[in-house]
Amino acid sequence: MNSTSAQTSQSTLPAQVVLVVDFGAQYAQLIARRVREAKVYSEIVAHTISAREVKARNPAAIILSGGPKSVHVDGAPKLDAEIYELGIPIFGICYGVQLIAQQLGGEVARGGKGEYGRAIMRRMSGVQSTLLTDSVIEQSRELSVWMSHFDAVTRVPDGFVATAATPDAPMAVIECSARKIWGVQFHPEVMHTQQGTEVLQQFIYQLA
Repeated sequence: MNSTSAQTSQSTLPAQVVLVVDFGAQYAQLIARRVREAKVYSEIVAHTISAREVKARNPAAIILSGGPKSVHVDGAPKLDAEIYELGIPIFGICYGVQLIAQQLGGEVARGGKGEYGRAIMRRMSGVQSTLLTDSVIEQSRELSVWMSHFDAVTRVPDGFVATAATPDAPMAVIECSARKIWGVQFHPEVMHTQQGTEVLQQFIYQLA
């Protein structure tokens, strides 16, 4: 979905689909709605979808939802690991970013203090972010975001960089532009997150 402008994207994207992979999140429907509000068609699919099924659908992008479980518990839902190798842009939210980190060789710490509610997230100095650009996060370099988690990413997979943090989520945003994979610990889809719509649209319009 690369384009020279959001306006161009809005005029060309409705024929394409963004798949929202549901890991049991209370906000899966809301994520899909936010995508549609951006004038892009979206479909919610089960986390059991296979790489072959994804490839057949040929989506423009994939969003991994949050979920009520820890990635560490027995029977925690997983994504078909081959989906990461399809070259389709992927955006993980909450449980989704933890799953990305775990499945691709990073580390996720089991429930510590966690965060629930608003938190101040700051973009890290000295690293480039293709998701949290100046036009998204503005010059303050920080956002008030909505968190709902106990586990947290503590080491990124090879090739990834952490680009933002909160007091209890040292890697609140992780990115690997080369693999077209991004993830955020916060919930950009809820109204409580400052610039949440802009974060989602940056992924949809400029990165996917």
